[in-house]
Amino acid sequence: MDRPDATEWPGEAGPPARPERPGATGRAGVAKNRNVARGEATRAQLVAIATRMFAEYGYEDTSIEAVLREAGVSRGSLYHHFASKEALFEAAAEAVETSVGEQVLAEASGLEDPVALLRSGFLAWIRLAGDPVVRRILLIDAPAVMGWERWRAMEEHHALGQIRAVLQVIADQGKLRPELVGTLAHVLLASGNEVTLLVARADDDGKEAAMQAGADVIDELLQRLFG
Repeated sequence: MDRPDATEWPGEAGPPARPERPGATGRAGVAKNRNVARGEATRAQLVAIATRMFAEYGYEDTSIEAVLREAGVSRGSLYHHFASKEALFEAAAEAVETSVGEQVLAEASGLEDPVALLRSGFLAWIRLAGDPVVRRILLIDAPAVMGWERWRAMEEHHALGQIRAVLQVIADQGKLRPELVGTLAHVLLASGNEVTLLVARADDDGKEAAMQAGADVIDELLQRLFG
């Protein structure tokens, strides 16, 4: 017999509560936590495998079937976490973007001068553009797979706030008009991304030269802006 819902119990919010056995709630909570942890582990495994495959073969030549074979999970398990191949790619791109942000911050560790912080961050980003994983996933496939607007939104979420915060410090020091902070943050983010796209699209023989030219341009730009 089906259990009645709350509306079928006159004058009650629902059926009378059943007394719980001692420890029942605790065991249920432990089981739930295990299931959550197992789900998170599966998701992380899928993202890691997909990231490697997308970087090696590109989005178009990476199949869901290949990811499933490598991960040893069912199609249902994958679609429990990701509604589509595009969603899996977006998760991989987000993971790479997060890693890039962490490496950029690590490069700037210990620096106090805000202009030096900007320079360090941009140079780290240019150097990372030569990494095959960053190059293929973030700079070549992501704009096409995710679309320009979503790709830009991801970039802005990770980098724009950091750039704006550093520019605010520069403005507080009297080296930049405060009302220009927001717009200039967008300009610098776009400039850095354009340089990294040039590096990403350079052939192997020209990559080092492209990276050096990009670094020189960033130095010149910051020098002209802030002296």
